[in-house]
Formats: sequence, structure tokens, C-alpha cells
Amino acid sequence: MLPKSQLQFIKSLHHKKFRKEHGLFIVEGIKSITEFLQSDYTVHHIFHSSNLGPKIDIFLKNVKLNTITERELAAISTVKTPQGILALVEIPSDEPINYNQLSGNFTLVLDTIQDPGNMGTIIRTADWFGIHKIICSENTVDIFNPKVVQATMGSLAHVSVVYTNLTSFLSNINVPVYATLLTGQSIYKTDFGNEGVILLGNEGSGINQNLLPNNTIGITIPRYGSAESLNVALSTAICCSEIRRRE
Repeated sequence: MLPKSQLQFIKSLHHKKFRKEHGLFIVEGIKSITEFLQSDYTVHHIFHSSNLGPKIDIFLKNVKLNTITERELAAISTVKTPQGILALVEIPSDEPINYNQLSGNFTLVLDTIQDPGNMGTIIRTADWFGIHKIICSENTVDIFNPKVVQATMGSLAHVSVVYTNLTSFLSNINVPVYATLLTGQSIYKTDFGNEGVILLGNEGSGINQNLLPNNTIGITIPRYGSAESLNVALSTAICCSEIRRRE
């Protein structure tokens, strides 16, 4: 039986205020939890229903397990259909940006991404294409939001995400800045070289104009039909694919 106080505590982690206060976030599903157990993240507690069966054996040597009822799991879960297992994971300390690591690599820079699903898909896409660092504006959606974590499918464990003042960040880098715009040179005709930051903007208003210094290289995904715009997560995937295609 899960004590009422603990049940309320876990439910409070659905909200950013309490995640920040307690330094914990929720991960659900065997695959995602496994990714975090095998990473540098610290998994504090795992709660699972008794009907998970032998699948739970993979965790026996890693962390103490807590068996709870399906009703209790449904009460603390962040999804409509719980996956039978939920973990509380420690939020890592903020890490300073190492500007030297930007050289020879590609980095995604996100300005005011608001939709959790988009954010999670971007992190998963970055992981797929071997981009290990994402820099976010301070008002971008919280990566530990349960919907973001769920959408990453475990990739959050592999990608470093840092929040910072983008104006300051972009003024201190010494690699090319490629800004995704509706008007710009075609990504298919752009020589990306072997390093740079890919700047992507808000779902509705795009990139803040204050973030476009004189040396910014505007790039666009050519439009051949009538759609007004592309989803930012899809745009990210197309840009990442084009960058890696050139290698």
C-alpha cells in the first residue's frame, strides 16, 4: 500500500514548481527507465504493479523496487494508460556551457519552444542523428515535463539540454549560426561544413529577431506546395538529416 503522503508527493511532481523544489522528475515505461538506469542519471525509486511479471527482473540489481496496486499506479501516473512501471529520477545540476565543445560539432539551439510533444520529439531526433547537446532559451518548455519525457522515449538520457540567455550565448560562440527561416538559402544548397549551431524558433512566431546577428546564415526548407509552415520538430529532423547526409 502506497502511503497517502507519498502518493500526493509523487503527484506533485506532475508540476514544474514541485519538480524544481524536490529535484525529481517522473519517467514511465520499461524502455525509458532502462535508458536512465544505464546513464549518468540517478534513479531513486521505482514503483510497479504486480502484473508486470518477469519483465521487472531486469531492474532487480539496480534499484529497490516498490510493488503497488494498479489503482495506485493510475493515481500517480502522468498518462491515461499507465505502462505498469514508474520511476522517480533526480534532476541533474545545471552544467555550464563549454564553448570549446561547440567546435567540430553541431548543436541545436531552441528559441521559446512551447509544445511538450515538439520538445520531446526534437530531443529524440537529436539523439537519432548523434547531436548530443541542445541549448534552450530560458522560456522554452521544461524538459522534465512528463509529456516531454514521454515523447523522448528515453533519449533524454543521452542528450544534454541546457537553458540559458540565448542573446548572450549567441554573442559568445565562434561557430556558424544557421537560422531556420521562411526566407533564406535552401538547406539543400547550403554548405554546413563540420560545425555550427542550428537555430530553431517558436511554433507560432518563429525566431526572435534579436537573436539574428549580422553573421547569421538564414536557411530554409524549400516549399513546393501550399502549406503555410512546417512543424518545428519536423523541420529539426529535416535539417539534421541534411547535415548528416553531407558527411
